[in-house]
Amino acid sequence: MWWGLRVSSVGGMTRTALITGASRGLGRALARVLAGDGWTLFLTARGAPELAEAAADLAGGPGPVTAIPGDVADPAHRAELVAAVGGRLDLLVNNASTLGTTPLPRLADQPLDALADAFRINSLAPLALIQALLPALRASGGAVLNVSSDAAVEGYETWGGYGATKAALEQLSNVLAAEERTLAVWWVDPGEMRTRMLAEAMPADDLSDVPPPAVAAAALHRLITERPSSGRYRAAEIGASS
Repeated sequence: MWWGLRVSSVGGMTRTALITGASRGLGRALARVLAGDGWTLFLTARGAPELAEAAADLAGGPGPVTAIPGDVADPAHRAELVAAVGGRLDLLVNNASTLGTTPLPRLADQPLDALADAFRINSLAPLALIQALLPALRASGGAVLNVSSDAAVEGYETWGGYGATKAALEQLSNVLAAEERTLAVWWVDPGEMRTRMLAEAMPADDLSDVPPPAVAAAALHRLITERPSSGRYRAAEIGASS
């Protein structure tokens, strides 16, 4: 088995995480789980009202929560996040992303300007944030969790643009793992989740049987807690922590 020992703190210090896209969906669900473990959390997302609501939902827990609204594709906002985190970070979760054009078009009809913007948000912004936070992550021997998709590796019709952005993120993760061997680098396919994003991608589909993001968040919680080796994981194969 690849699961390691559970660790609740590092050298007696409270663990610190930055989660992007934390105002709803998987980011918010994961923040709730980590807050229950006493993590110090920095949360960011583009939607300020929803982010404030997410942070308020976690107020009063064992660990402090700081909400910093903004667009991770904006260099000024990334600088704000780096300054807030300070010199040590145990976990960076790159969860923020965009579908790009909706309804999702076939590649023959894919608007290239919208696709370029999706690459900027889904691929380049996570790399830029990793670059900026590497000193803080190296200081703790921390971890990077990049949220991917099965669209990165499967040939689903109309998912080519979005899937390409996630495929780029996966290869960036793969090389980062080879270059930063003191860190844990995970790129994770969370599977289908009943989120607003999926509803926007599949507006004609009944999603009532799709599991909520809390299911994938439980799997990611086990990944973070047990700290396996760097690599690609599927939430469905990880299972929830006991």
